[in-house]
Amino acid sequence: MSEATHTQHDARLYNEDLAPVPLDKRTWGWMHFAALWVGMVVCVPSYTIAGGMIDQGMNWWQACLLVFLGNAIVLLPILLNAHAGTKYGIPFPVFARASFGVWGANIAAIARAIVACGWFGIQTWLGGSALYALFLALTGGTAPDHTVAGHFVGFGIFWCVNVYFVWRGTESIKFLETWAAPFLILSCLALLGWAIVKTPGLGAMLEATQPRRPGSFWALFWPNLTAMVGFWATLAINIPDFTRYAKNQREQMLGQAIGLPATMVLLAFVGVAVTGATILLFGRAIWNPTDLVGRLGSPVAVVVSTLALSVATLSTNIAANVVGPANDFANLAPGKISYRAGGLFTAVTGILMMPWKLLATSASYTFTWLIGYSALLGPIGGILIADYFVIRRGILQLDDLYRANGVYRYQGGFNPRALIALVLGVLPSLQGFSRALARAGGATLARNTWDSLYDAAWFVGFFGSALIYVALMLALPPKRAAS
Repeated sequence: MSEATHTQHDARLYNEDLAPVPLDKRTWGWMHFAALWVGMVVCVPSYTIAGGMIDQGMNWWQACLLVFLGNAIVLLPILLNAHAGTKYGIPFPVFARASFGVWGANIAAIARAIVACGWFGIQTWLGGSALYALFLALTGGTAPDHTVAGHFVGFGIFWCVNVYFVWRGTESIKFLETWAAPFLILSCLALLGWAIVKTPGLGAMLEATQPRRPGSFWALFWPNLTAMVGFWATLAINIPDFTRYAKNQREQMLGQAIGLPATMVLLAFVGVAVTGATILLFGRAIWNPTDLVGRLGSPVAVVVSTLALSVATLSTNIAANVVGPANDFANLAPGKISYRAGGLFTAVTGILMMPWKLLATSASYTFTWLIGYSALLGPIGGILIADYFVIRRGILQLDDLYRANGVYRYQGGFNPRALIALVLGVLPSLQGFSRALARAGGATLARNTWDSLYDAAWFVGFFGSALIYVALMLALPPKRAAS
């Protein structure tokens, strides 16, 4: 692990939030990283992810298998990009300066930040819905009482809770995730136990979720695998924001490997099984747990369930959708924008992105949101990994990451090779994205080659941009390349 020297840094590239974390403050062990992932994974979108696949025509075990495969795949780029954070103590936007240039890194950082703002809005909307469901359950409200105004009030209250943790900083996140993780796992198992007790058994619950219109598994495979990888494509590039606090590489790798794939599969399975129970008990599938809360019976069960939903949504939102964009926005003007200010900007932008529209239908959520942003973030992740491991062999000039005229200046602070690789990596998915938007708007379009490329957008962009970047760096090496 490395620390920066006391060399003078450019004020336009440096502040205390972006500075390398000193060795004595890198205190996160494997349990903290496992807890971090449990806290991020256990949320409403993860609970319903398999349901979206079943809604398209998969059966329960195919959906759970795809959840596991997608998370096992995305774990690899997560661990690779995590390495630099642990070794040098630097956050993602500073790490991106090595490949994109000291100013070009802002392009990668803002692309990731905008996606996080959208996710912040989605998670806050879902958390607000849980609070509103609690209000209805405790006051004897019924389904017709689900007014738009009520949802927005819950949204506003939950938004304020999130902002409180933004204001408290990253240590509050470590505290939140560590204590939330065991509570959330127990809550998931308790919900599954409730479903088993109330129904003829687990087999009947799973059988009840069989799709009415089974679809071809292979026709559904690539778009849903891409969506599943895209689900964590954000963390696959900004994971250094957390691993900069790791004690060593082993701690962060072990903790992340334990915390991500297994928890995602567990939650997907619980979501499928409990939804099967709702079909048997209520005559219809209730995929959203916030809609299930009011039907659990006793006020105690309702309160505990809502608390679990709120903690789950909060822990996911703060860790996954605030830390990254807060650092990304701070990177725009380190001398003027702090982590705290960046986090507040994220919270406000999350409202402006109107999350209730992003969640309108399962098709629009999967094909325009998850796959759409994966087409942008996949190329960024590919460039970061290719630069760090292939071009630089894991060696960075730490002080030069904070200098405008250092080895990462390239051409005026921008590395044109990275920008070209990024554009060419995104380009094959643009036509498919426009067609997905048209379908979300009601258009009927026959599938073609562009749709097939878009179905694998993250993979096309990740590997395409990585190969193009390496080829350009070797064919046209920078005059002052870092060693």
